Amino acid sequence: MNFFDRLENGWTIAMSSFKVLKEKKELIIFPVLSGISILLVLASFIIAVFASSGWDRENIPELNTPGYYLVLFGFYVVNYFIVVFFNMALIHCARLYFRGEEVTVRAGLQFSVSRIGVIFSWAFFAATVGLLLRIIQENVGSLGKIITGLIGVVWSVATFFVVPVIAYENAGPLEAVKRSSQLMKQKWGESLGATFSLGFIQVIGIILVGLPLYFLGSIFHPLAGIALAILGAFMVISIISAAQTIFVSAVYDNIDGDLDKHFDKQMVDQLFEKKKKSWF
Repeated sequence: MNFFDRLENGWTIAMSSFKVLKEKKELIIFPVLSGISILLVLASFIIAVFASSGWDRENIPELNTPGYYLVLFGFYVVNYFIVVFFNMALIHCARLYFRGEEVTVRAGLQFSVSRIGVIFSWAFFAATVGLLLRIIQENVGSLGKIITGLIGVVWSVATFFVVPVIAYENAGPLEAVKRSSQLMKQKWGESLGATFSLGFIQVIGIILVGLPLYFLGSIFHPLAGIALAILGAFMVISIISAAQTIFVSAVYDNIDGDLDKHFDKQMVDQLFEKKKKSWF
């Protein structure tokens, strides 16, 4: 299968992910809950920092200090935990759907709770990597930003399939990165096609939804326009995030031969013809 065929397959699976989301609209709740939770955590960290400084900005810990990095690390851990927790719940629901089983929000949340230990382990590991990159970025000048930018891209690619790996395989953080990297090497074309497609749709969606809402709200007040535009953008991002997570689940699960009724059987057979073994 050549490069352009792989890109086309990535597009096809990504679009099929929207069909799954359309049929199971309740799955959108996971990225919505994730986004809201992250905003609440961010607000709580900001309030905690201000409260600990006596509500005086001059007493807030300066950058590049142990206290600053400790708070930043704590936020990273909680942030990664929330994202992975809800993404894993969505991936499990997608797997249930692909296998023709009952799909419920409760089932997804229960599964994530059952894997809370590995989720925390990954969050701690990812937060450590994120903090190290941040320290390099803030202390090595322009060169540090270039280095961390390149490492960040590599990290995003290498961890593309981490969530289903830690969900269904008995893998520690380092092994999960290695396993995810192996999957990405095999399916980089499809993943690139889907990522580009979903990214393009997200940008267009934000424009088509955000601008009308902004002008509509601005009729009453500029702040109302901004609030509506942000809300619209949040919903578009949530939908795209859910579609991408379903895509990841579809690629991962179809490796074992599970076919979703929305996917073209011949295309999927060709896409995964070399993957006939079980990893459980």
